[in-house]
Amino acid sequence: MTTEVASCTKKSRGRPKVFDRDVALDKAMTLFWQHGYEATSLADLVEATGAKAPTLYAEFVNKEGLFRAVLDRYISRFADKHEAQLFCEEKPVETALRDYFTAVATCFTSKDTPAGCFMINTSAALAASSKEIAHTIKSRHAMQEKTLQEFLTKRQANGEIPADKCVAELAQFLSCILQGMSISAREGASLATLMQITETTLRLWPQMLKI
Repeated sequence: MTTEVASCTKKSRGRPKVFDRDVALDKAMTLFWQHGYEATSLADLVEATGAKAPTLYAEFVNKEGLFRAVLDRYISRFADKHEAQLFCEEKPVETALRDYFTAVATCFTSKDTPAGCFMINTSAALAASSKEIAHTIKSRHAMQEKTLQEFLTKRQANGEIPADKCVAELAQFLSCILQGMSISAREGASLATLMQITETTLRLWPQMLKI
């Protein structure tokens, strides 16, 4: 009986680890977020995820496929939750904007993830050979501005923004502020600093509606 137990123990120890897709994506996300798409190699991803290269190939085909899956994971974990702060009709427009900017600023400066915006960081220094990835990142990043425009259009329909005001221009301006906040966070700016930028932007909001 002792021999049988020992034999079973040896077999259980030899069982391969179960591949956890979400855990692997989160680890790959951190790597891409920190170093960008180009500077992250498949060997780096294998080491970070703890998965063997054949496993990653079987699941994602190649580095580009893994990155696209990581981008979807980022959107569901972070971007969608941030944007949800905008679409609460009970909030006044300025409160909704403050909550959205606060959520984004908190993410940019969190100790749990690399500093700055995932999409801005990963798009830095993309080579000419990465046109498809560059297009994917650019398209998704443009969604931030489109989401802001959609939000502002709804608030304009509610009468919170003058009917003759160009909401596309407002959305573009707010998106540029967020991009600047990402760069500042990447360079070491604290949450308090980003919140100062947020409050300055919101203090200017009434004036922006008059211009």
